[in-house]
Amino acid sequence: MRLSHAFFQTLRDAPADAELTSHKLLARAGFVQPLGAGIYSYLPLARRSLDKIETIIREEMNAIGGQEITMPVAQPGDLWKQTGRWDAAYPELVHWQDRAGRDMTLAMTHEEVVADLARRQISSWRQLPQLVYHIQTKFRDEPRSRGGLIRVRE
Repeated sequence: MRLSHAFFQTLRDAPADAELTSHKLLARAGFVQPLGAGIYSYLPLARRSLDKIETIIREEMNAIGGQEITMPVAQPGDLWKQTGRWDAAYPELVHWQDRAGRDMTLAMTHEEVVADLARRQISSWRQLPQLVYHIQTKFRDEPRSRGGLIRVRE
């Protein structure tokens, strides 16, 4: 692909709201485009970098016996209520009620889901140890997103 056809633009100056050096460099080099506070579009160069990082993580995790799983981003509020984190994390959770009136949330973490999976899948100590991992997007309604890509909303 020719550079003239690349889907990114480099910037001469760093964005005014960029505080960290890494954030300034990523924005200037055309890796990311801010969409809102703490929300970024990853452009082709960043996507390629993320793909390479994910590949390395998968190879290393699989080499030590890890098994990749995918968990839902939308989670039932009941799981969060069972652990007592529903009330504690409520201000930072994106939450709603589905058509049946059940509480739901967008995942900011997956501990509740993986604990529920383990409870349902592991029936004997002979099945232990288990090593599962996942790589996916999460959402957290940060009161003040800052720090470039370190403390973001998504």
